[in-house]
Amino acid sequence: MNFNGKAAFVTGAARGIGKAIAIGFAKKGADVIISDILEEPLLQTAKEIEAFGVKVKAIVLDITDEAAVRQAIYESVRAFGQIQILVNNAGIYILNDFLETTSAEWKRAFDVNVFGTMYATHAILPHMIENGYGRIVNIGSVAGVYGINYFVDYSATKGAIISFTKALAKAVTDKGINVNCISPGSIVDPTVNNTTSYTDFCFKERAGTPEEIANAVLFAASDEASYMSGQNILVDGCRKKM
Repeated sequence: MNFNGKAAFVTGAARGIGKAIAIGFAKKGADVIISDILEEPLLQTAKEIEAFGVKVKAIVLDITDEAAVRQAIYESVRAFGQIQILVNNAGIYILNDFLETTSAEWKRAFDVNVFGTMYATHAILPHMIENGYGRIVNIGSVAGVYGINYFVDYSATKGAIISFTKALAKAVTDKGINVNCISPGSIVDPTVNNTTSYTDFCFKERAGTPEEIANAVLFAASDEASYMSGQNILVDGCRKKM
């Protein structure tokens, strides 16, 4: 896969999966725009990307602020000329019993995971349509496919993202734009969480890494996947037991 001459906008790129995705694009020659609400780790990620000799822009961004998202996309298009790839990675989850969560927490989960994804997509689509080319990759979850009892609100948001992916792919199929979803299973990064025991449901008896998810995202965003759209690809290494 070669992304020379292309630019990718990655949300939630300060750490974890988003950071691995952004670095993965840079390694393959893409210029990268990274956004996150966490300023310090975002700027550190930008420094790491610079080492690959590509152009990088870091934007401190609250993905739930629609006006700010639109402004970030607008400024990025002006700076880079074209943005061919959007990866909607920004997301949050609440690990709690459903009856112990509040409506404010449910709203926050949907604002970040679902509306943040839709804001960025809605802002960049006219640009992609004008250029007759685009690759949109949303980050779902196995939770959105099977449901996880201790991630009830999170499961609901990721299910919405998977459905959004399938519907949008149909809506833009004649515009030169492919839309796909990558749904990770258990992924561990020391900078994000310290969970280490996944042997109850993983064939590999280990959690996945952010880089393993990034590899799938890069494929979905590449021209090698030109005939793939509206798909939800599970990257989980797991039994369907959750």
